Amino acid sequence: MMEKTQSKSIFDRALLKTRVRSANVKPVESLLGYLVGPFCAMLANGIFTTYLMRYFRDVLFAEELAAGSALAGTVETFLMLFPILSAILIVVGNLVAGQLVERTRTGAGKARPWILLSSVLLAVSCVLIFIQPFENATAKMVWLVIAYNLYYAVAFPLYNTANSTLTPLSTRNPNQRSVLASFVNMSLLGAVGAGSMVFPFLLGILVKPEMSLGTQKTFWMILFIIVAVITFLGTVLQYYFTRERVTEEGMHAASEKKSAVSAGKQAKAAVSDGFFWAIIIFYFLYQFSGGIKNTSLNFYAELLETEALTKDSITGVLGIVGAVPMAVSIVFIAPLCNKFGKRLITVIGMIIGVVGGVLAGIFYDNMVVAAVGIALKCLGSAPAGYMILAMIADSLDHIEAKCGFRCDGFVMSIYSSIMIASTNVAQGVTSALVGSSSTGAVIAYIWVETVCYGLGAIVLLFFGVEKFLKKDRESILARQKAEAEAAGIEWVTPEERLKREEEEAEREAEKARIEELKARCEKKGLDFEQEERAYQEKLRRKREKASKKRS
Repeated sequence: MMEKTQSKSIFDRALLKTRVRSANVKPVESLLGYLVGPFCAMLANGIFTTYLMRYFRDVLFAEELAAGSALAGTVETFLMLFPILSAILIVVGNLVAGQLVERTRTGAGKARPWILLSSVLLAVSCVLIFIQPFENATAKMVWLVIAYNLYYAVAFPLYNTANSTLTPLSTRNPNQRSVLASFVNMSLLGAVGAGSMVFPFLLGILVKPEMSLGTQKTFWMILFIIVAVITFLGTVLQYYFTRERVTEEGMHAASEKKSAVSAGKQAKAAVSDGFFWAIIIFYFLYQFSGGIKNTSLNFYAELLETEALTKDSITGVLGIVGAVPMAVSIVFIAPLCNKFGKRLITVIGMIIGVVGGVLAGIFYDNMVVAAVGIALKCLGSAPAGYMILAMIADSLDHIEAKCGFRCDGFVMSIYSSIMIASTNVAQGVTSALVGSSSTGAVIAYIWVETVCYGLGAIVLLFFGVEKFLKKDRESILARQKAEAEAAGIEWVTPEERLKREEEEAEREAEKARIEELKARCEKKGLDFEQEERAYQEKLRRKREKASKKRS
């Protein structure tokens, strides 16, 4: 059990210290901590979203479904119900994960330790889904339920709740926060894109329909052992290249000496805020409809399959069609949101998405026209995909300003519950829709998301938190200052404290550099003063070059 106080823990050791020393978010932190790391960590989940149901139906239970007996009906019912029922455990797992994060107090923060500790769980549990030691159908179902829920109700909630909490805790700077939110959601979308674009082609090369089911199972397992290694390395990378500045701000304030806020108190504060409800309902519509679209991609591709185009190639093409607009839009979404506001740009995006969805839905059997509509729909979803965490972070700051405490644990566990459970419920809904008729695949892949985008645009009209952000920040700082003064503690603004820490880190780094240079000169018989002058001259030229670029 991790310490719930500020006493020393394993995370205070130098080996586990963050590699981020800057007061402000720098490119290396954004890229490694909020893009590359999360992408690797969520890669398995991204592939599961598109391909897990296909693996269940075409490989794991292929013989039972082909039998055409009562057993086939039992398996069909199982595949429809077990993901939906698993959502109950998933929600519980996320609520527990949220409170674990909220009650954690370490030198590494409260979210980052769980990112590190979830690295092994994520890697192991994603492989266990594809290790099937039984031949009996009932035994296979039992094993699958256990392995599936170990990933979705234990490992992924621990990781995803902590990962989602990092953006609100990384900085209070709204512009930097928007960039980080964009990167985090780009990593998620990239993981889903890898599942819908790269994985189909890789699967088509390695797994052939003429192979025996046993051989196919072996190749699936090998693929996910590779994914597990990538997951582990990416999660560890994310731990080392992130920093919880808001958590550190609280640890240096008198208010943090209070006991942890209870889950009930956090829930009461959150549900009493109208902006919380608006953003959570919007996110549910966005995530649930997206889950149905992603899980039905393979089945929609079957409708368009021809002798020239296989199901896997169509899946890959549609994945690319959806991913390209999302990738291109990363360049201008954050600047537009910073200039005109996140709500306005996201609402406009939802309207564009509805237009694209209607076009694709009407011409669903024409791949070219449908692809154009799908591309428009994905372009319209980009602001929501990139900005959702930033909007939730704004809501968290507003609640803190009103109530005097943060609700990260509760709110982000709700966020994570929706993200994970909606995919599982979507798997069950998709299984029911595509099992009835070909029309069900069109409804699942195109129309559900289109309708939800229209509803989401309406809900966002009630999310006006941005106009309160400046006042909220002033209220939070005033409260921290008053509490510090009442406790007889010197109060320093978070910006000044971070600046001092950065300057101290730079002094320590410079001291270490000089010591290393002296040691090297002594070992090699070099003149220290001459080597130091050469270093300073090189540094001067570098600064001049950088100054010319800025001018």
